[in-house]
Amino acid sequence: MATRRKTQISSRKKPQQARSNELVAAILQAAIQVLEKEGAHRFTTARVAEKAGVSVGSVYQYFPNKASILFRLQSDEWRQTTELLRSILLDARHAPLERLRTLVHVFIRSECDEAKVRIALHDAAPLYRDAPEAKEARASGEHAIQTFMKEVLPDASAATRDMAGDLIKTTLSEVGKGFSETPRTAAEIKTYSAAMADMFCAYIKSLAKAT
Repeated sequence: MATRRKTQISSRKKPQQARSNELVAAILQAAIQVLEKEGAHRFTTARVAEKAGVSVGSVYQYFPNKASILFRLQSDEWRQTTELLRSILLDARHAPLERLRTLVHVFIRSECDEAKVRIALHDAAPLYRDAPEAKEARASGEHAIQTFMKEVLPDASAATRDMAGDLIKTTLSEVGKGFSETPRTAAEIKTYSAAMADMFCAYIKSLAKAT
């Protein structure tokens, strides 16, 4: 049986000069605009090049195909989410559960603000979700969550902390995605975030009480 050829999702080369960085930035900004307007199913390298005002060949210098452009956008989103997790959850100036409440509100608001792009990237996930690069990117936020769980549940077992961290991360991601698919007002975001944060905090308190 023939082995299916894997789609290349890594960039061809990294920009080294300011002009090259500007070109890549223009391509990625154009890609976001195309993704918002056309969705993942009508997203093409040609449309991105047209929107960026460059030739298709210029795009191919850095991105071998549309999957690599989408993966770069998704990687940037994963990296931003990881930085968000780390900056809020590991900020020792605030009490742990206060940090968790802040994270929930900021995350849900971000999901709603960038809903069109996030939904489109989710639709495009089959192009790259099983690639090693994707698995590595998805795992990058685990350390911040594990560190937070050790702090907030110091007497719990590692299995309990892992379960709690995974449940909160998965619920926040999946429920946040579903909530953001419908346009929301600032008041709705605030109310929904507060309710979800209450649920998470109550869960953590129950685990702490049981240990």
